[in-house]
Amino acid sequence: MHAGSTAGISVASAGIIGNLIVYLIREFNIKSIDAAQVANVANGSSSLFPIVAAIMADSFFGSFPVALVSSCVSFLGTVIIVLTTIIKSLKPDPCNNTGPNLCNPPSKFQHAVLYGGIALCAIGFGGARFTTASLGANQFNEAKHQDVFFNWFFLTWYITSIASFTGIFYVQDNVSWAWGFGICSAGNFIGLVIFLLGYRFYRPDNPKGSAFLDLARVLVASIRKWKSQLSSANKHYYSDHDGILTVQLPAATPGKRLRFFNRAALITDGDLQSDGSIEKPWRLCTVQQVEDFKAIIGILPLWSTSIFLSTPIGIQGSMTVLQALAMDRQIGPHFKFPAGSITVIPLISTSIFLTFLDRVVWPAWQKLNGNSPTTLQRIGVGHVFNVLGIAVSALVESKRLKMVHSDPSVVMSILWLFPQLVLVGIGESFHFPAQVAFYYQQLPQSLRSTSTAMISMILGISYYLSTALIDQVRRSTNWLPDDINQGRLDNFYWMFVLVGGINFVYYLVCSTLYKHTKV
Repeated sequence: MHAGSTAGISVASAGIIGNLIVYLIREFNIKSIDAAQVANVANGSSSLFPIVAAIMADSFFGSFPVALVSSCVSFLGTVIIVLTTIIKSLKPDPCNNTGPNLCNPPSKFQHAVLYGGIALCAIGFGGARFTTASLGANQFNEAKHQDVFFNWFFLTWYITSIASFTGIFYVQDNVSWAWGFGICSAGNFIGLVIFLLGYRFYRPDNPKGSAFLDLARVLVASIRKWKSQLSSANKHYYSDHDGILTVQLPAATPGKRLRFFNRAALITDGDLQSDGSIEKPWRLCTVQQVEDFKAIIGILPLWSTSIFLSTPIGIQGSMTVLQALAMDRQIGPHFKFPAGSITVIPLISTSIFLTFLDRVVWPAWQKLNGNSPTTLQRIGVGHVFNVLGIAVSALVESKRLKMVHSDPSVVMSILWLFPQLVLVGIGESFHFPAQVAFYYQQLPQSLRSTSTAMISMILGISYYLSTALIDQVRRSTNWLPDDINQGRLDNFYWMFVLVGGINFVYYLVCSTLYKHTKV
């Protein structure tokens, strides 16, 4: 049932957000780069909201209620998007190549309805996606089983996304947008029903209060005690109190790394009540809370390396659609490849290699070495493939521009875009599941839902960063005009090859210095 609900949400998400650029250009008369920017913001919002949903799940409601509400919100958004395809007053008139006004932009009301629907979809899809991942992982106790679950969770997500990027995009291009988006809305609804039917089978994850409030208390308490001298004696640190005993539970000394924050658990005058409980929660925290906070601080450098791993992927995804619109999409005598479906190539590549890695490479590796490659090793390999994919993107675009400028009647085939996307997909099969598993296993148990959403937060920041970078490049260079045939998209790609190479060196340093923590 978990797979069924995941598939339903995935079909809806990929079918709407995935082909948004083409829909905005063709149906709302929005310029190409602007449409790519809107799509990046939508993808960024869809990727950032999981962190909000995860905080709500961890701190207040649990994963199931948050995933349920998110699915309902996304369904409402899909209905609004469907209405924009059916009701003529909700979108501008089609472009008229012979009239005085070639393309009328959408009105403020039409913009409001469109962006309202997109926002609801982004929030709902984001809230449901990684919260359901955490809910599924919570059903297993061992890390190796959680690794397998994450692999199959993303495999399900990719396969259903492939179905959207091919079948639904074909319907949108060749039948109608109403039918295409209608299928997405139906998929969302079916996934929601399946999710509800599985309620009695899930192991509940009871929230334990606001873990993020505890983390804030650690920071404040350590700053307030910055002049206090640290001690090496256990008795000087507060471990825990169960609310019943009149004495403090056996204490433990905080770890030696990031020792400044140990002050938050250091007992000073006036910190404890007569029964041994905390008197001033913003001056004294438990040793475990301090160690949880330090675990998050320790992981931030590695987390930051993933931002510039994902930013080129987001840029490549949107720009590749614009390239596809300017290329020969005819494959064979009877099939014209939908421009939006070009993003299915990395998904197919990822799905194939996820299965290949899970069933062939990792078992063989374990037989030869006695253990599986670590999550950090897999992420590192993903970095390499990602840089290679962007480099090939730059080479292909350079060749395409030379063809356009030498003979505009000769249009490059869309098949030239496939190799770069395959490389990026292979890289994603290494780094994406490995990142989710890494955060899930390394962060505190109280932040399990948040840990799986950290990768989504990376994607969200990356999409917003890509939007800002595109805007800045448009302001300062002529690389990205509305007509990419008149620009230098290849230079834009080369810039990210350089950034990716520097980021990979930074990753190697961070991964070498990182000390694994079991919390």
